[in-house]
Amino acid sequence: MKNKKKLILRMVLIVIVSVVLGVGVYRINSLTLTGDKMPMPLGFGVGVVASGSMEPELSVDDMIFVTKASDYAVGDVVVFQTKGALVVHKIISIDGDSVVTQGTANNTPDDPMELSALKGKVRFHIDGVGKLVTAIKSPVSTIVILLLAAFLLVMSYKNEKKEDENELESIRREIEALKKTIATEEQGEQSPSDEQV
Repeated sequence: MKNKKKLILRMVLIVIVSVVLGVGVYRINSLTLTGDKMPMPLGFGVGVVASGSMEPELSVDDMIFVTKASDYAVGDVVVFQTKGALVVHKIISIDGDSVVTQGTANNTPDDPMELSALKGKVRFHIDGVGKLVTAIKSPVSTIVILLLAAFLLVMSYKNEKKEDENELESIRREIEALKKTIATEEQGEQSPSDEQV
């Protein structure tokens, strides 16, 4: 049972390290190679609202979950990238392949753009969680998470090794005790009889 818990802990730590490294490398490559601020592997992306242009519907530091879409309608909250920044606004009109968006707190609409420029629709959001996401995404936090996971993984192996060594030493002591017991019994059997015939 104890070993099963350790195995589960190790697997969780390995998954955490793999996910953090994988997402980090993917994001860096996407941003560096294509300038994409919201890579969407498997058609899914996560972002953090950075301005109040969608108040009261979305606030700064809300975490948004975005999926790619094949069709859009007026009223959909969408994400697009312009001038190296992600924008979360609502569609106010669609004309063929052209779409116009606007932040609910803004007085003027955005410039028209192609539907293909939209990254996807905001499916749902979680209020205020973006602060945590932003903190975790920072290079320092990523390094701390990786170091902590690696430390816990190494410590779990060290503890197991120490337990194995203690168990091995206990087995050695038992073997020595058994050897002494057997030797004593053999000496008792081999001692000459007091009676001589």
